[in-house]
Amino acid sequence: MAAWKGCRKNACPTSYLYAGKAVTGIFKFIWLVLLGLGIWGCGMDRAGWYLFGGMSWPYIHTGEPATMSARVKVAGSVRPADARGMDGAEFARVRLGFKADERQAEVLRSESKRGILNCSRQWGKSTVGAAMAVRRAMAKPRCVVLVAAPSRRQSAELVEKAREMAERAGIRVRGDGKNRDSLVFPNRSRIIALPGRPSTIRGYAAALVLIDEAGYVDDRMYEALRPMLAATKGDLWMMSTPNGRQGFFYRTWAYGGDRWHRVLGPATESAHLDQKFLEEERDVLGPVRFPQEYLCEFTETEGAMYDREMVRRAVDTGFGALRI
Repeated sequence: MAAWKGCRKNACPTSYLYAGKAVTGIFKFIWLVLLGLGIWGCGMDRAGWYLFGGMSWPYIHTGEPATMSARVKVAGSVRPADARGMDGAEFARVRLGFKADERQAEVLRSESKRGILNCSRQWGKSTVGAAMAVRRAMAKPRCVVLVAAPSRRQSAELVEKAREMAERAGIRVRGDGKNRDSLVFPNRSRIIALPGRPSTIRGYAAALVLIDEAGYVDDRMYEALRPMLAATKGDLWMMSTPNGRQGFFYRTWAYGGDRWHRVLGPATESAHLDQKFLEEERDVLGPVRFPQEYLCEFTETEGAMYDREMVRRAVDTGFGALRI
């Protein structure tokens, strides 16, 4: 008893030192085991993982896709399965829980740098865009995917769909702390919903730009978005229901040239739209609005005095400069 009191009085520095080293050694051993599990599960080329409820550990990437073919759990998180060998439509079905129809699958499978989707109301364009955004964010570390729309509410809706898809894939996402409607993935890629004002969106470099409801987005917004792809050689996809023969969406569809992958999605070819409802809409909207809203036709803008196409055909550009 006297010896124990003496030990407590002198604090037994040697014993405490050995105990501290033992505890430190145990923690190092546990860390090395977790490190080994992460490298074994993810492969040396991409050993990224999240521990202890989302705390980020160093992310290693060499530019090659991961080789694992199933999810690997590490300390309560889920490492996404490899998408190697999957096209976009298969990836959306297997990983994101979205089964695309034929036209939607055409968009998801496309490898085009420029794409334009002219589709009817309730065709699923925002859902397709969300699947494209999640796939890009998962496949390319530290990339930025920008979502533009006429308003922040609309762009935020697409980002929310992307959040739901990421969660179905077992990916933990969070906000980036800078943008109100944004997602950050474990590989530090981001999906960001932009406001509808071109003066406040500058400063990004994007790997993918998605313009939802592009027919209703101002031309100045489009002009502000395009330079964001210059340094990254990024991709640009726009999707919308027609809004008259005006704006960049119409001009791109009609005169954009072969660089654009065009996809037409009328309601009459959509399996998930009720044909009886469409007949009702035809009666309600009439022969001008219905073809634009559901048949993807660019009808003349209401209130226009002259048909835009007639004016364009009447212009002769073969004349030289007029000298007075």
